[in-house]
Amino acid sequence: MFYLIYIFVIIAASAVFSQTAQNETEKIVVNAVRTEEIITIDGVLSESVWQNEFAVTGFIQKDPNEGEPASQKTVVRFTYDDAAIYIGVRLYDSSPDSIINRLARRDVYTNSDAVWIFLDPYCDKQTGFYFGINAAGTLYDGVLFNDGWDDDSWDGVWEGKATIDDKGWSAEMRIHFSQLKFQSKDEMTWGVNVRRDITRNNERSYLVHVPKTESGFVSRFADLTGIANIPPGGSIEILPYLTTKAEYLYRDVNDPFDNGSKYIPAIGVDLKMGIGSNLTLNGTVNPDFGQVEIDPAVINLSDTESFFNEKRPFFIEGASIFNFGVGGSNNYWGFNWPGPDLFYSRRIGRVPQGSAPNADYVDYPSGTHILGAAKLTGKLGDGWNIGTIQALTSDEKASLSIDGSREKVEVEPMAYYGVFRGQKEFNDGAQAVGFISTVTSRKFGDERLRKEINSGAYIGGIDGWSFLDSSKEWVLTGWLGMSHVTGTPDRMIRLQRSAIHYFQRPDAKNYSVDSNATSLTGYAGRFYLNKQKGNVFFNSALGFVSPKFNSNDLGFMWRADAINFHVGTGYRWTDLTSWTRHAELGIAAYRNYDFDGNLSGHGLFHFGFLRLLNYYTVNWNLAYNPPSISNRLTRGGPLTQTPAGYQVNMNVGTDFSKDAAGRVGFYSYRRPGYSYNREIYGALELKPTTNITLTVSPSIRKNNEFAQWVGAFTDPLATETYGKRYVFANLDQTTISAGIRLNWTLNPQLSLQLYVQPLISAGSYYNFKELKLGSSADYMVYGEEGSTFNKETRIADPDGSGPANPIQIGNPDFNFKSLRGNAVLRWEYLPGSVLFLVWTQTRTDFEDIGDFNFNRSVERLIDTVPDNIFMVKFTYWFNM
Repeated sequence: MFYLIYIFVIIAASAVFSQTAQNETEKIVVNAVRTEEIITIDGVLSESVWQNEFAVTGFIQKDPNEGEPASQKTVVRFTYDDAAIYIGVRLYDSSPDSIINRLARRDVYTNSDAVWIFLDPYCDKQTGFYFGINAAGTLYDGVLFNDGWDDDSWDGVWEGKATIDDKGWSAEMRIHFSQLKFQSKDEMTWGVNVRRDITRNNERSYLVHVPKTESGFVSRFADLTGIANIPPGGSIEILPYLTTKAEYLYRDVNDPFDNGSKYIPAIGVDLKMGIGSNLTLNGTVNPDFGQVEIDPAVINLSDTESFFNEKRPFFIEGASIFNFGVGGSNNYWGFNWPGPDLFYSRRIGRVPQGSAPNADYVDYPSGTHILGAAKLTGKLGDGWNIGTIQALTSDEKASLSIDGSREKVEVEPMAYYGVFRGQKEFNDGAQAVGFISTVTSRKFGDERLRKEINSGAYIGGIDGWSFLDSSKEWVLTGWLGMSHVTGTPDRMIRLQRSAIHYFQRPDAKNYSVDSNATSLTGYAGRFYLNKQKGNVFFNSALGFVSPKFNSNDLGFMWRADAINFHVGTGYRWTDLTSWTRHAELGIAAYRNYDFDGNLSGHGLFHFGFLRLLNYYTVNWNLAYNPPSISNRLTRGGPLTQTPAGYQVNMNVGTDFSKDAAGRVGFYSYRRPGYSYNREIYGALELKPTTNITLTVSPSIRKNNEFAQWVGAFTDPLATETYGKRYVFANLDQTTISAGIRLNWTLNPQLSLQLYVQPLISAGSYYNFKELKLGSSADYMVYGEEGSTFNKETRIADPDGSGPANPIQIGNPDFNFKSLRGNAVLRWEYLPGSVLFLVWTQTRTDFEDIGDFNFNRSVERLIDTVPDNIFMVKFTYWFNM
């Protein structure tokens, strides 16, 4: 490992001496004027302030003809009073009847003529806000971070209107100062940029243009001056909510806990308070964390957890401050890097982790109740970004029915969760250093759970970046973290043997299960060196996760015990040619080791991208993986060999600015003579009217595995595999799924969204076999080499009439059908105040047969009794 670090340092040092002078351009200055005039936000620039001389124009195209003046004139003015900043935009168009004004719900992007305002009120050249409005009046907003990344999960309370006339169209915005973070001074300078989209031309132009071969966005903003004597912040926003949920679920008719229907009312309040002008305190009492959007159905046959994105408003607002380990660089390639997250907010309020004793009927909680939570985010003086989340969850109990008697048992203890994040920037974002710390502490009411759940978990990490030259062409970024998990010896044994660690591996050299351990302490880190300016790009990284590292109490990780590094380079063509508008080609190589030095993966990778003159796109990638070693296939057993494989992936997309557009592609991964995966996928987007969008994303996947895990069976006679027989089988799996979404927007405040996801997956297991020898890819198929296998009873005898015990394998075949969908009516009847009407329906069916039969599966889904959930949620926004 040390020679890899040495090589990485040498590359970093060489980058320091490749400094080039930064091209200096004349700084654009935009002036905002104070007004006493009352401005009506109607999209009509009728107020006299919109005729003042302090207008900005002169936009430059980024697409389609980079560097040329915008094809249509745009005039922008800024004004303000004590409460808000106002933006008025006149967007001239020589063909007003050609303006594309597609209507969508808030923050749902659709190809339409639009104008976007980007603000850096703190003028830190790294973070900010954006506000957009299209020609139909749809509003967009979000936050900016890492000098150009964006996150649309933030929803500010602001107003915007647009109107189309014979000159083109115009827009007005009113953004209250309480929605922004800035350092209050008598006179302030903010950063600002403006973008205009003209969809029929696929044109995107900016007030401040950043060339495609360069990086950075916020750091290049124009200066917005003239804002002075703004009263300090400190407003209080109160958002009470009221929900009523009706559940009609299919249950056993004899279930004493549920007759199939439940009615669950709830009331609570969210609070947001500005502390000064640059800090925000969010609090919640009895929070409503019911999801409006449902998670997709997945078929997971691996030994790792499925990852789902956060969708709860309290956690997603301002989440970018808690991003750890990324910053400075604009791209982070992975290449089989397990990538642990030190903070994963879905752990708070998760489904209870504890088991329930055997019973006739069990009423198990669907989630953990959050008693209260608070979040503080914002900036402190001299470049510090800070964030903290504090949450307390209640203990949860499952109700049991045993022979007619009832009792309750604890399945999740009361827990405290704390997250602390800080980051300081230097030299206008050229360098930064930060830290994160998370705490999980549990109070057990049932000692039984101490064997199943960690008592406490503590994470600490530092991160940062440094540009290595004045032009910010080369950047070095990275992070280091340490974890410490505590619990009883029984719990630590279970944790060490879990799929993340597999300490029980019989051929492991540097670790084993410690039955006396009451804690587990590990470390992890990753360092990146990237070149991100110019036509030539370079991307490299070195990372490691020690065998004892564990962040899963308040983070997320797939596995420990990994050392990963990659190096890649490529070239981008941004100038228009006779047949392309943009092209990229790249190549990379990577390697993975475990801490025993086993080569657990390596390969060569090539990728390419083309944007043609007609705006069609072509993406492809090719990969080759030479033979390697797997320390996970036997799920805690000995090593195995992984044969060589290769990958081909390609997709073609049409121009998505059109009323009908689509994308189709295929994926194939094959290990010759061993296994293969194939998938055909696509997406079709139809816009039959300006306010209706239909998207359909179907896929069909064929998976044929030579060695799919079945189970491990103890047998002292299996000396070549350390006293256990590791049983696998061929798996023939077919999966068909689709995501179907209809968005119908009646006006910018009222929309209906329908979503349906059908999924059918069938898997047939055959040629049951056992691993012959550790560190090999040799298997004995039952029924051959003196062994026997009864297909009716699925009993295998490894040595026929010999002394080895028979193995009862069982029937792992499956046929899973799912139909999930919901309908969401959203009405923002006042700014910040929303009424939701939600209907969710789920149908599932399972059979232990492996044959794929589409017609039969559809018929069974139709005949399945569905689960229905109806919810009404009412919120009202108070600003004090």
